[in-house]
Amino acid sequence: MLLKRVFFTFSLNVSLFFILMIGIQNSNNKSKVNLIVNETISLPISFIIGTSFIFGSILGSFVPNYFVHEEDN
Repeated sequence: MLLKRVFFTFSLNVSLFFILMIGIQNSNNKSKVNLIVNETISLPISFIIGTSFIFGSILGSFVPNYFVHEEDN
């Protein structure tokens, strides 16, 4: 069950990343990400938002669901 969930998450996020790469080919709006130590190079805004979404999706899939309580009968 765990292997199936990891495979699904990996395949979904890789396919979203490839769609993101195809979609940002003609993007002209660029911005820099201000990190604590330094700034990044100018990146398309759609790339920044898309990779943030994908990274959040990966992290969210590995967080166990402690808040759902099933009743034992």
